[in-house]
Amino acid sequence: MTDLVAQSSPERSAAPRTVRISKPNDVVASYSVLLKQVRKEGLLTRRRRFYVCVFALLALAMGAAWTGFALLGDTWFQLLIAAVLGVVLTQVAFLAHEASHRQIFKTRGANDWSGRILAAGVVGISYAWWMDKHTRHHNDPNTKGKDPDIEVDTISFLEEDAAKATGIQAWITRRQGYLFFPLLTMEGINLHARSISTLFARRTIKGRWVELALLGARFGAYLGVLFWFLPVGMAFAFLGVQLAVFGIYMGASFAPNHKGMPVVPRDSTLDFFQKQVLTSRNIRGGSFVNNAFGGLNFQIEHHLFPDMPRPHLRRAAVIVREHCERLRVPYTEVGVAASYGAVISYLNRVGLAARDPFDCPMINRYRRP
Repeated sequence: MTDLVAQSSPERSAAPRTVRISKPNDVVASYSVLLKQVRKEGLLTRRRRFYVCVFALLALAMGAAWTGFALLGDTWFQLLIAAVLGVVLTQVAFLAHEASHRQIFKTRGANDWSGRILAAGVVGISYAWWMDKHTRHHNDPNTKGKDPDIEVDTISFLEEDAAKATGIQAWITRRQGYLFFPLLTMEGINLHARSISTLFARRTIKGRWVELALLGARFGAYLGVLFWFLPVGMAFAFLGVQLAVFGIYMGASFAPNHKGMPVVPRDSTLDFFQKQVLTSRNIRGGSFVNNAFGGLNFQIEHHLFPDMPRPHLRRAAVIVREHCERLRVPYTEVGVAASYGAVISYLNRVGLAARDPFDCPMINRYRRP
C-alpha cells in the first residue's frame, strides 16, 4: 500500500487528503504497458512540419511587432507593441522548452542548439540554467528538497518555509495567493537575473561562453533599439510592460501544473508513474487553450512522456486517463479558472504559516480561503 499525503486537493475541501493506491506492483508494471501503447500509436514520432509552422508563425509575429514599432515612432501606443512582444517571447520560450525535451528534432545536438539559440538569443534566458532546473523538476516533481520549483523564493510553497518568513517577507507570504499575479509582473526580471547570475557562477557550465555571447547580443540590440528610437521615459515604460506581460504569461502557464497538488516527502519511494500523475494537473480546453499554454495544459502526459511532441498530447491524454481509471489512480483535470483558483487557495493556505503567533485565532480561522 502506497500512501501520499497532499497539501491540497483541487475542487475539494482545503483539508489534506491521503491517496491510497492498492496493488502497487501492478501500477509500477503498468507503465511499460502504457509506454508500449503510446509508441504503437506513433505518439512519440517527431512532427517536424508542425514545429516549422510554429516557428514560421512566431517569426512573422516578431517581424510584425518590430515593423509596428518602426511605423508607430514616438507614441505611447508603443506600449501595445510591448505587450505583444511579451506574448510572442513567451511563445518562443515554449518552443525552447520543447527543444530542451528533444521534441522537435531527432538528435540531441540539433535540439540543444535550437533551444539554446531560442532561449538565450531570443528570449534572454540561459538554456543551461533552465536545463539544470527543469531536469531536476521532472525527476522529482513536488518533492521536498529535490524539486527546485517548490523552493522558497518571494513565494513560499511549503508551510515550513512560510513559517520562517519575517518582516515584509512575512507580510507578503500571508497574502501570497492574492498577490500571486501582481508578483508575477516581476518574474520576467527574475528569470533574466537568475540566468545571468548562473552563467557567472564558479562551476562548470556547458555552453557558458556561447550563451553569454547570445545574451549580450540580445540585450545589447534590444535595449539599444529601445533607447535609440524612443524617449528615455517611454523606453523604460516599453521595457516595463514587455517584462510584466512576459512574467505574468510565463508564471500563469507554469504555475497551474503542480501548485496545489500533492507534495511528496523527500524520502518517498513512490514509483515514476504515480509520482508524475499524482503531482500533476491537466487543464481542460480546446485548441486555443492548448496553443495558449504551449501544450503545458497536458501536464500529466508531458511528465509521463517528456519527449512527446505537442500535437500528440491530446490523444495521449485519452489513453492515460483510461489507464488511470483502470488502475484507480487519481487523474486531475480541471478548467482554467478552477486551476488558478486552486493555486491561489493553496498559496494562501500555506501563507497562513507565516502569521504572527499572537494573532487572534478567530480572525485567522475566518481568514482561511
